[in-house]
Amino acid sequence: MKFAEILNSCRASSDWSPLVQSIPYARFLNLRVDIKGDAFTCILPFDQKLVGNPVLPALHGGATGGFLECAGMFFLLFQTETQSPPKTIDVNIDYLRTGLAQDTYANVVMVKQGRRVANLRIEAWQSSPDKPIALGHCNFMLGA
Repeated sequence: MKFAEILNSCRASSDWSPLVQSIPYARFLNLRVDIKGDAFTCILPFDQKLVGNPVLPALHGGATGGFLECAGMFFLLFQTETQSPPKTIDVNIDYLRTGLAQDTYANVVMVKQGRRVANLRIEAWQSSPDKPIALGHCNFMLGA
């Protein structure tokens, strides 16, 4: 099945798991997309394979960064009419707190959307949205 067909099916059914399964890194992270009305949340379920520092234990920074990038991409697929995956232009991550060995959530804010480029701010959190563990600032090319 082609990407656009999977995407349209997910939009119609509001079940985004087939789209997650079609993207190898999102599948590796076992991401989940939770949409309630207009509220979008991406979830990174904890898995031992995501631990970077076993002494603490703490999430690997690469898993956190990849999670933020994937959350931004899924948000754009949910929010826009694009029929192809957004292409990453750049990603900047601010690591604010240790990501603990528990589920992590991401909320996305569209800072600016032009005809071809979208600028997003993505906040990853665990215990409370008021205490983010990481912030992502991402630019994506749309519809390329």
